[in-house]
Amino acid sequence: MKENHPDNPLLELKAVTKVYGRGAAAMPALKGIDLAIFRGEFVAIMGTSGSGKSTCMNILGCLDVPTDGKYIFQDMSVGGLSRDQRALVRRHFLGFVFQGFNLLNRTSALENVELPLIYRGVRPGERRKRAREALAAVNLSGWEAHTPGELSGGQQQRVAIARAIVSHPEVLLADEPTGNLDSATSRDVMNLLQRFNRENGITIVMVTHEPEMAEYAGRRIHFTDGLIDNGLMKRGR
Repeated sequence: MKENHPDNPLLELKAVTKVYGRGAAAMPALKGIDLAIFRGEFVAIMGTSGSGKSTCMNILGCLDVPTDGKYIFQDMSVGGLSRDQRALVRRHFLGFVFQGFNLLNRTSALENVELPLIYRGVRPGERRKRAREALAAVNLSGWEAHTPGELSGGQQQRVAIARAIVSHPEVLLADEPTGNLDSATSRDVMNLLQRFNRENGITIVMVTHEPEMAEYAGRRIHFTDGLIDNGLMKRGR
């Protein structure tokens, strides 16, 4: 992939539409949106259920493709890629954090964090070293052998964040990362994400319905009925 110029978007959607179903059953989820996200940004995507925010996140994460329009990632048109090629983009350039943690229940924290490196073919010794470093970065040194069932919700989400950053992704996509956490733990997780954005330069795109959590982002984008509500776009902290 080309080196992204500082003035060029890292991620860009151009007149993107997404329609589910056909004919009378067709349901437009996105209605021609334009969105540019630049390297090093922390962007919160907000909106009510059915507003299109999750569909937008799925397209940005190469989990889905537009019905029409273009998705450009690092000067490359993602829409022209095959399913396998999109999987390679996810594997090598993207990290994911989900509301439900998505950890393997019978697998230790260390082994959960190692997973993305296994898919990349990293040697066992190197991936174990990097997984330990990632767990240390989220303040979980000493918890490497614990399974998810032995961890609190906040600790499980920190393991998930460590797994997302262990491969040094260009972009971290977080889908309601605090949705299953209490207020204090949510703030801890958001401070962690904000630190990785500011100190490590990881571009973060986060879907959230919680205004307090969105305040941690540098920019907030609101979706309404499949469109971006430009009147509600705001800068954060």
